[in-house]
Amino acid sequence: MPHGFINDMLDVKLLILYITDKLLYPVDTQALYELCLQDDKLSYFDVMQAVPQMVESGHLTETEGGYVITEKGRETAKITKDSLAFPVQQRASRAVERFNREVRRQSFVRTEILEQPNGEALAVMHLDDELGNLFTLEYACPSPRQAAFLTKAFPARADKLYQLITETLLAKDEAEAEN
Repeated sequence: MPHGFINDMLDVKLLILYITDKLLYPVDTQALYELCLQDDKLSYFDVMQAVPQMVESGHLTETEGGYVITEKGRETAKITKDSLAFPVQQRASRAVERFNREVRRQSFVRTEILEQPNGEALAVMHLDDELGNLFTLEYACPSPRQAAFLTKAFPARADKLYQLITETLLAKDEAEAEN
């Protein structure tokens, strides 16, 4: 028998409230399940059953971007947060922090593919920060398939690419260093 602190549907709902209260962004059901997976007794079906019930009760609402906690949900989360086992709270808090960081990071990366009349494509990749665009890279590709490959790889490497470009541009050439 699995060990854990989640024993019934009420515990599942308390965990969902705890998590959604800390989220800075809407969340889909798959991501919510992954955030809730902080206890061996919790199952995917528990979360899938609890979420519609919580929408119906007014604790969560579904938006275009996913589920968010309502004011009623926040009030309930505040009252019941101590009902959730401390180890589960700690693991859930760390998972939510990672999720919030990743969603925030992804919001700064944009890509698009512009197909050209000659069958080639232009992969356009942007890296932004809170103040605006840091850099835009336009990469001419022989095919839309290659452009898709580049735009898919860019988000995971955008920071590293920005750092490499900056270091390269600011580095002194060996010839300059000798003079």
